[in-house]
Parts: sequence; C-alpha cells; structure tokens
Amino acid sequence: MASQPTPAPAANDNAARETLSITDNRTGKTYQVPIRDGTIRAMDLRQIKTDAEDFGLMTYDPAFMNTASTRSSITFIDGDKGILRYRGYPIEQLAEKSNFLETAYLILYGELPTEAQYKDWEYKILHRTFLHENIKMVMQAFRYDAHPMGMFISTVAALSTYYPESAQVGDPEVRFKQITRLIAKVPTIAAFSYRHIRGLPYVYPDNDLSYTGNFLRMLDMMTQVKYEPDPVKAHALDVLFILHADHEQNCGTNAMRAIGSSQVDPYSAMAGAAAALYGPLHGGANEEVLKMLTQIEHVKNVPAFIEKVKKGEGRLMGFGHRVYKNYDPRAKIIKRTADQVFQTTGVNPLLEIALELERIALQDDYFVSRKLYPNVDFYSGLIYQAMGFPVAFFPVLFAIPRTVGWLAQWV
Repeated sequence: MASQPTPAPAANDNAARETLSITDNRTGKTYQVPIRDGTIRAMDLRQIKTDAEDFGLMTYDPAFMNTASTRSSITFIDGDKGILRYRGYPIEQLAEKSNFLETAYLILYGELPTEAQYKDWEYKILHRTFLHENIKMVMQAFRYDAHPMGMFISTVAALSTYYPESAQVGDPEVRFKQITRLIAKVPTIAAFSYRHIRGLPYVYPDNDLSYTGNFLRMLDMMTQVKYEPDPVKAHALDVLFILHADHEQNCGTNAMRAIGSSQVDPYSAMAGAAAALYGPLHGGANEEVLKMLTQIEHVKNVPAFIEKVKKGEGRLMGFGHRVYKNYDPRAKIIKRTADQVFQTTGVNPLLEIALELERIALQDDYFVSRKLYPNVDFYSGLIYQAMGFPVAFFPVLFAIPRTVGWLAQWV
C-alpha cells in the first residue's frame, strides 16, 4: 500500500511553533513571546514582571554580541560558510566584474544600474568632487603633521556648515544630493589631507578621470601636464573600495545610525561614524598586521613566533574575525589583487613573511580548530604600503568606500 502524504500542519500550529515559551521561576508565570526571523523583540520581555512595581525584564548585551539592531537587506554575511553579498550579489562577482561607483549604486538603490542610469550617476558624482575654497583653507589651518584621519573627520563635519539645507533630512531630494556630495568629496578631502602631511600643494580634481583614477591624480600629481593614473593601481583601489564598502552593523555603522536617528544632517552623522573608524580596534587592524610582520623581521623567525602565539605570549594579527568562522572571502580577493599590484610596485619585503605565516597557520591544528583564518586586514596593509601610502593614511583609505555603506544604512 502506498504511503499517504503527511497532512500540512494547521495554521494555528505553525503560529504556536513560532513562539518562545518563557517560565519565570520567580512567579511561576509562563509567557509566549513571538519569534520572527530567528529573533525575539527585547520589548516583548518587558511584560515579565515580579509585581506591578517591577519595571520589567530587560536584556543585557554589551557590544551587541547577540543583538540584532535593525532589519537590513543591504549586506548578507554567512560567517560559517565565508559568504559576503551586497544586495544578493556575491562579493567575488562584484570585485571581478564591477567597479566601485557601480557597486555604490547597487548598495544604495538595491539593484545594479542600467547603462543610462550609470552614466547619470557617474556624472553626478564626478562633477561634485570640488571643495569650497574656504573648506580648503580650513584644512590648510591644521598643523603640518596633523593626523590625516583627524583632518578627514573635522572636514566632513565642517561641510554641514556649507550646506545648511542638508538639515532637511525628511526631503528625499535633499537627502540624495547630500549622498552624491559626500561620495564625491571624500576622495578630495582624503587627498588634500595626504598632500598636507607631505607638505605638498593640494591638487584639484580632474573630472575627466575615473573615481579612483582621479583620486590617484590628486594624491600623486607633481609637474605633469596631464596625469595618467596607473591602471593597475586604479583597479586595485576599485577592488579594495568594493571590499570595504559595507559590512553589516559594525561599530562605525552603528554610530552612523545612532547619530542619524536624532535627524541631524548626514555630514555630522558621518563625522561620528568616521571617528568610530579612527579607533585602532575598528579601522586600525591592518596597521597592527604590519607591526607584527615588522617585528618578526625575517621568514626564518615565523615558526618561533607561531609557537609564542600558541603559548599565549603574542597575538596573530590579521587572523580570525568576529563574524567569519571560515576564510574571509575578501581576503582571497585581496591576495589576488596584491599579486597584480606587486608586479607594478615590486614585492613588499614583508610579503614573504606573511605568506609563510599563512602557510604554517593554515596547517596547524591549533589555529584550524579555532577557525582562525586570514581576514581582510592581513593583506590590505601590504598593498597600501606597496602603493606608497603611510600607515597613518590607512583609516582614511577605509573611510572613503565605507562612506557608501554608512549612507545606505542612514538613508
């Protein structure tokens, strides 16, 4: 006799299964709390009280270790499988086939632009790159050795005084204009801060160049009549900017959302997000990798360093991630990009140490069992250093692409 199909559960059975039963042993009362997308609302716990005078049960979760603060369709991460997607597109595909401005459009609008949409978007960005001359004077007033990230944060905040209409955050048209302004102007601010610490005159944008090509020109141009950016370096920046554009609800993004919730203008909110990124535990990880590699000094010292780490006498920087429990997909892409850059700039002398460190660690059960794999910071610092950027400039290079993610989460 053929088996009979199992009847589908009744609708009320499904509803009952999507709840959490909580028994308060203090009172003996049981509560049914709805479950949605694998979460419960913290406010649903407020009903659990010992008496009428009790405020109600609260959650305690320092650092948001197990708290979802928002629903978002912007970025998807599966840390166990090493998956990262923007708006459903795998990061590998975007890094290979897209450029930063196209990816920025995707993150902000939820879909890749048509050819006509991209041309309009690119035009709006590339023709808003100039800064008001007074803003340039503000930057010139910083000490000659001012930290570029401090200059970046202060200048972004100062933009709010030049665009007072940006306070009208409820107006979609005004919001859109500020978004394009910020994406357009952050490379200019970054480049001016770079020239400032080198004691060089600021270079104005050239809107005939690509987004990353124009950035390289503002950084490096000296006496050339017409600067032609290195296509390998421009492509490398495109890839690095794509990889750093967004990464869910991290420290800087939470700062952007928290400050933005007061309905302040986006320049002020983004200055706060950039300040969070300035911290060494957020935007300074690739600098720590370079320090570690420099301290190891030579490839022959790697095995001894690994043993020290296993004994708790040192830290393996650039390995492991709070989210990823597999090989960070961004690290694989950066490693390929590094090979292309080094063919142009010459191999970073620290690369041999890094490769040997990765080889040994990935074969050692101590690190494999703890799911400590290379992350995005392990190779990014090596690329930036090979391209001639000082370590102090690394967080600024992070802030340029993350501007897109912050604005997408804010808007």
